[in-house]
Amino acid sequence: MSQRPRVRFLDRTTPPHIVTLVLVAGLSAMSLNIFLPSLPGMALYFETDYRVVQLSVSLYLMATAILQIVVGPISDRFGRRRVLLTTTTLFLLMTLGCLLAPTIEVFLAFRMAQAVVAAGLVLSRAIVRDMVGPAESASMIGYVTMGMSLVPMIAPAIGGALEAAFGWQASFLLLLFGAAAILALIFFDLGETSAARSTSFAEQAREYPELLTSRRFWGYVACSAFCSGAFFAFLGGAPYVGTTVYGLPPEQLGFFFGAPAIGYAVGNFISGRYSVRVGVNPMILMGCLIATAGLVFPPLLYGLGFTHPVAFFGFVTFVGLGNGMTLPNATAGLLSVRPHLAGTASGLGGAFMIGGGAALSALAAALLVPGAGPWPLMAIMLITSILSVLSILYVLRRERQLVSG
Repeated sequence: MSQRPRVRFLDRTTPPHIVTLVLVAGLSAMSLNIFLPSLPGMALYFETDYRVVQLSVSLYLMATAILQIVVGPISDRFGRRRVLLTTTTLFLLMTLGCLLAPTIEVFLAFRMAQAVVAAGLVLSRAIVRDMVGPAESASMIGYVTMGMSLVPMIAPAIGGALEAAFGWQASFLLLLFGAAAILALIFFDLGETSAARSTSFAEQAREYPELLTSRRFWGYVACSAFCSGAFFAFLGGAPYVGTTVYGLPPEQLGFFFGAPAIGYAVGNFISGRYSVRVGVNPMILMGCLIATAGLVFPPLLYGLGFTHPVAFFGFVTFVGLGNGMTLPNATAGLLSVRPHLAGTASGLGGAFMIGGGAALSALAAALLVPGAGPWPLMAIMLITSILSVLSILYVLRRERQLVSG
C-alpha cells in the first residue's frame, strides 16, 4: 500500500495540495468555455461573421490536442514545476494579447496560443501519479476532476453575466486575474514531484517504444477515448436534437444539458471514495457498463413512442456517471504502465481523448440532418460506449496473459 508523501500547503519543498491541482486544472477548463456567451457580441465588435469568431473554439481545441502530446515529454525532461510556471506565464501573456487584439485575425492567433494552459490539465494528473501508486492515484484524480467538473458547469453562466454587464472583454479579464493568482499559487505551493529525469531528449526518445508498444497502454487509451467519446458526441448533437426533435426552448435545453454533469460529479465522487478499495480495472468496467446500459434505453423508448425529452436526456445522466467512474481510473491505468513516462502517457492519452471526442462531435453534428430524428446521435453514443467496454475487457485479458507468463 503506497503512502502519500507529506504535503504542506504553500511550501514549495513538498508536493502540491490537492486544492492547488484542482485550481490548476480548472483554469484550463474555464478558458475553454467562459467566453462562449460572448461570441455574438465579439462578432459585432470585430465586425466579422459569427462563424469566424467561432473558430476561437475549434482552433483552441486543435492546439490543445497537439500540446497534450508534447507537454508530457517536456515535463518528463524538465520537471512538472518548471513547465507549469512557464505555461501559466505564457497563458497570462496570451490572454492579455486577446484583450488588446485590434483585429479578429490577431485575436484568433492569441486565442490559439492560449491553449498552453492545457498543460495544467495534463500535468495535474501526472503529478498525482508521481505522488502515489495506481489505485490511490485513481482516487486522487477522481477528487481533482470532481472539483474541476464544477468549472465548466458554472463558467458559461459567469461569462454570460459578465458579457451583459461589461462586454466580452470582462471574461478575459477574469481569466487574466485568475491566471495571475494561480501562477502565484504554483510558485509557492507546487514542489517538484518528478524524481527521475533523462539527461537528454534523445535518451528519453529511446524509452518511448517501451510505452508505445505496450498493448495495455493502448487499451486504456482506447477505453478512455471511447467512453468520453459518447459525451463529446452528445455535446455535438444534443443542441440539434433538443431543439429540432424535442422542441425545447433554450432555457429548458440548458437545464437538460446539466444532466451528464450531475452524473459526472457523482461518478468522480465514487471514484475518489472507492477506487482504492475496489481496484482500477473493476471500477473502469463498472463505469463502462453503467454508461452503456443507460444508452440502451433511449432508442428503445423512442422507438416505442416515448418522445418526452426526459426519455433521452434523463438516461444521458448515466453517461456522465460512467465517465466519472471510468476516466480517473483509466487515466491512472495508462499512467501506471510506465510510471517514469507518466507525463508522456498523460499527454498522449489526453490528446486521443480530445481529438477523438472532437471528431465524434463533428460526426454527430454532420449526421443529424432534417428528417433523421435522434437516431444518428443515439447510435453513435451507444456504439462508442460498447467499444469502451470491449477496450477494458481487452486490458483485463492482456493482464491475465502477463500474469500467466
